[in-house]
Amino acid sequence: MDSIYAALMDIVGEDYVSNQTEELFTYSKDLGTSEPQWPDYVAAPKTVEQVSRIVKLANEQKLAVVPLGGGLSLAGLALPLRGGITLDLKRMDQILELNEQSRYIVVEAGISHGKVTAYLHKHAPRLMHSEPGAPAAATIGGNLAIHGQGDLAHPYGFNSDMINGLEVVLPTGEICRFGSCAIGNDWYTLHPLPDLQLFLGWSGCTGIITKVSLRLFPCKKFQEQDLFIVQDENLVPEIIYEMTHIGMAEDIMAISQEIPPPFNRLHCILVNISGDSKEELEFKRQLIFDGKLARYIEDGVGGIGAVGQKIERPQVSKTSDWRKGGGFEYVGSIVPVSYYPECYRRGSEISARHGIPYTVLGRVVGSSHGMMFSWTYAFNRADEETVRHAREALHETDRMVLELGGTLWKPAVFGQKLVMDRMDPNTLQMMKKVKHLLDPNGIMNPGNWEVA
Repeated sequence: MDSIYAALMDIVGEDYVSNQTEELFTYSKDLGTSEPQWPDYVAAPKTVEQVSRIVKLANEQKLAVVPLGGGLSLAGLALPLRGGITLDLKRMDQILELNEQSRYIVVEAGISHGKVTAYLHKHAPRLMHSEPGAPAAATIGGNLAIHGQGDLAHPYGFNSDMINGLEVVLPTGEICRFGSCAIGNDWYTLHPLPDLQLFLGWSGCTGIITKVSLRLFPCKKFQEQDLFIVQDENLVPEIIYEMTHIGMAEDIMAISQEIPPPFNRLHCILVNISGDSKEELEFKRQLIFDGKLARYIEDGVGGIGAVGQKIERPQVSKTSDWRKGGGFEYVGSIVPVSYYPECYRRGSEISARHGIPYTVLGRVVGSSHGMMFSWTYAFNRADEETVRHAREALHETDRMVLELGGTLWKPAVFGQKLVMDRMDPNTLQMMKKVKHLLDPNGIMNPGNWEVA
């Protein structure tokens, strides 16, 4: 038994550490096109104190530490690119406080979005949080570390905009709190204290998020998803502008995909609305369809595809079977809503060059302040040629996003390097200083956002 394994066992217990090949294998892969990367150890802490002790051990031994949430990243962001310790946080899954009147909930960062949703349904049915377009096993902390977005993106923004406080283990092992929780026991706000948000969007390179205060929002009694369809992609930005202008929708997405064939080259705009009464729901529906969108219907360029559907998350994962073999990965970007037509055209062209049925999706962030736009590429996991085509398509898309003036969202290492190559030199230098200050030994998820 080596000394590091023994030390980890002393911290988390014999049942929650491993260096066995069959268990390390599970943590060496994700669901995308990345090559396997093997950790030397896997540890599953239960408390923030255990996380702190592991990070201090890693500093002493100059070992990499890679925090892992739900393990659902498709871009290699939680793979141990330099070996070391994969820190599985899913045992840190407790709900610590629910404050209904102040509309927040405090949770450990390893808790899944599904567990938070189920808890709110039972204990606070009039409140909800913003669920990402991911399986319910996605974790709160993992979603924040990549600036995740969810089904309340319009009008509230990214999930990382919806927090009131953080507890973080720094790369040197200190435990810090940010927000009102840093000066008392209440987790109700990040403001108006000095801005120290150094951990969101860094993919775990600057610290390990261990506790979070999430803002909660009204959960209406009645909810539905409506569908509006147009053929001309150039109409999508103005339709979105009209719908966001009246502020009646909770979520707005535009989707176009080659499969199934009847929807090929059409643009389906999904609109989630809700109300505490059927009359409120009908009022909102009338304002959207009989008001703002009536002229598109009258002109014959748009039509109502469906109303009153049950709200479901986007099932982009279904595209993984389009090449058979169950594989898919996507490039995400943040772009102005006005970019939608060009993003759609360029993305479908890249898909065609690589023989992949195209799938594009844009989710409105804020009141039409921006759009999370993604291009999905399917591949057959058992066919290396299709994996190669998907990987090349992903890289082409990364370049295309930056050529258009967009910003890559949760980019893989390839995309991170493209971003840093284009970044303002003074900003890049500031990132380097922050990283070195917080992580002097360079142990936190090395290989990602390497600004040295």
